[in-house]
This record gives sequence, C-alpha cells and structure tokens, in this order.
Amino acid sequence: MHPDIPIETAQIETLAVALGIGLLMGLEREQRPSARAGLRTFALVALFGALNGLLGDRLDSLWPFALGTGLVAAMIIAAYLRQPDPLDPGTTTVVALLLCHTLGFMVWQGYVQLSIMIAVATTVLLYFKATLRGWAARLTPKDWISILQFGVLSLVILPVLPDENFGPFGALNPHQIWLMVVLIAGVSLAGYAALKLVGNRYGAALVGFLGGLVSSTATTLVFARDARERDEFAPAAALVIVLANLVMVIRVGAIVAVLAPTLLPMLLRVVVPGLVLGAVAVLLNWRDLRRHESVPVPETKNPTELRAALAFGTLYAGVLFGSAWLSESVGNGGLYAIALASGLTDVDAITLSSLRLFSLERLSAAPTVIAAGLAMIANLGFKTGMAISIGGRPLARPVLTGMTVTGLGLGAGLAWIALVP
Repeated sequence: MHPDIPIETAQIETLAVALGIGLLMGLEREQRPSARAGLRTFALVALFGALNGLLGDRLDSLWPFALGTGLVAAMIIAAYLRQPDPLDPGTTTVVALLLCHTLGFMVWQGYVQLSIMIAVATTVLLYFKATLRGWAARLTPKDWISILQFGVLSLVILPVLPDENFGPFGALNPHQIWLMVVLIAGVSLAGYAALKLVGNRYGAALVGFLGGLVSSTATTLVFARDARERDEFAPAAALVIVLANLVMVIRVGAIVAVLAPTLLPMLLRVVVPGLVLGAVAVLLNWRDLRRHESVPVPETKNPTELRAALAFGTLYAGVLFGSAWLSESVGNGGLYAIALASGLTDVDAITLSSLRLFSLERLSAAPTVIAAGLAMIANLGFKTGMAISIGGRPLARPVLTGMTVTGLGLGAGLAWIALVP
C-alpha cells in the first residue's frame, strides 16, 4: 500500500483552473436547449481531463488521456443517438466537449495561460454562432475567392521566395518585396470584408473609414461620380471622401508603427497636425454626421487579386530601385521628387520603399518621414482635383476645404521636421 501523497497548493490551483474552463464553456452550452451537455457536464469533463493528466504523469504515459478522450466522445455521441434532434446533429457540442477535456489535460501539463485563451476564444465562437453564420451568408463567392487568394499570396508564394538582396544598391529582396504586398493586401482585405459585412448601416462616417482602408482613391472616385448624378447627395459624398483620405493618413502611420516604430514619434509630428485640422474641417462642415445615413457602399476591386498584387509588387520594386538610385546619385532631392510623383496615385509604394531604405541604413530618419509626408500631400492634391473635376461644384467647397486643411497640417509638420529634425 502506497503512503498518502500530500496535496500541494499548485495542484489545487490547477484543478480550479480546469474547473473554471469547464464552467465557462458549459455556461454557454447551457443556454442551448438542444445541447446534451451543459454546465455540470463540461465542468466534470474538464476535471476529468486534468485528472487524466495527473495519472499520465504518474504512469509516464499518454494512455489515460487517449482513453479519456475516447470515453468522453463515446458518452456524448451516445447521448445524441439516444435522443436525436433533427435540427441539431450535435457535432458542435461533441467537438466542444472533446476540446474541454483536452484543455483540462493541458492545464495539468502546465499550459495554463494558453488553455485559458483557447477556452475564451472557443466560448466566443460558440456564443456568436448566429452572428458568424450571418457574416458568412453575406460573403459572396467573389469574397471567398478574395480570402483564398490572400491565402495563396501569404502562405504559398511568400515562403518560397528567397530572402536575399539583389540588384544595384542591394535594395531588391524578393521575400521582403512580397511581404509588403501581403501587408498591403491584408489591410485592404480587412477593410474590404468589413465594408461588405457592415454595409452602410452606420452611415457615411463608417463607410468613409472602411473605404479608406480598402482604397481611398477608389472611394473618392465612386462617391464623386455619385455626387455628380445627385446634387442632394453631395454633402454625404464629401464627408465620405474626406474621411477616407484621413484614414489614408492614419494608414501610413500604422504601417510605420509596424515596420519602423522608431520613426513613429517623428512621423506623428507630420500626421497629427493634418489629422487634427482635417477632423476640425469635418466637424465644422457636418456637425451632425448622423443625418447622412443613406449612402451607397462603394464597389471596390478585389484587393487580393493576383494581377493587382503583381502590379503593386512591380510598382513597389520600381519605386524602391528609383528611390535608392536617386538618393544615391542626386541626394535627398531626388527621393523627394519621386515621392511627389509616385504619391500622386499610390502612397504605399513610396512609404514602404523609404522604410526599406531606412532599414538598410541608406536613409536617415528625417528624409524617410519627409518622403512619406510629401507622398501624402501629393496624393491629397491628386484626389482633390479628381473629386472636383468629377463631382462638380456641389462637391468642390467641402472637399476642397477638408483636403486643403489636411494638406496644410501635413505641410506644417514637414516644415517642423525640416527646421528641427
């Protein structure tokens, strides 16, 4: 007969965590009348998993966990076979219960924090079943193709590209170039999906924000065209256009924060004045943003289409090479010239190129931020002209006001950096 093994505080804490995980998951299942397992069952199964972990440690074997998993599966499947429900086959509860047993085992093995995270995420997925199903129903085959294409861009193409520097100045790295393609496509896809899922139910403000994430240029074009066809729609269209371009500025700041966080304090000296003045212009012209509820959702192109990805990758590589060559042969003035030129149609390429040269120590901090700022100002100017020329006089005053003060704010920030690097 073995002597009684003393109970340790850590063991009690581990069992308590396992019990808490089971109670959390079971509480959600308790709200489902058709579920054959609820609060008590999930709690007991989690404890069962932890005890199987204890036995496995004592026996130095995974057999207790394997047998326990089989017993739990047999139990819950038998419950559904005994009382079948034609509206609920029970597959979700079966999988959730098996996961609960596994999480209890993981807690005993020391993966406490990871187990808690998985339990919370699982409970969220279980609880928001109807919401997730509604989102999936709104996605069209084209949208699903976009998601799959992003998977190809990030998980198939990116890993096989060589992570080496090629070409003059060592500026061209295939893996790094495609990583930037994946980054921009991912941000655009997130905005594209949100725009499709949310639609225009929250008014012009949210449409402008999400449209700016996908493509501020496309959003400007679509809403300027709509304003030309309907004069009464001009105030809402102007609101969306200005907000989309403010999001463009925020997006540049977010890219810098991810890829070169050391530059963020300096970039904020450029971005913050532009955003503040742009926001003031929005509030002065549209004090009650809720009055513009009925706005169309802009039809934007698939941001993950392979042709679009290749086009952006080519543009980025060309701007990167041109920036490296001009900054080497002409100095910062050549970089600023290409920033103004490329920024007319695409801010991301010159921003990412400048950040790449900064990471290679071919550019210092101030020229890198100035190049991004000049590209944003050029882009605002181009889209202001496009909006006014397409949308006409009703769109001119509010768009010109919002875009101009934003550009002036960015320019003031650039002057500040030029004078006080």
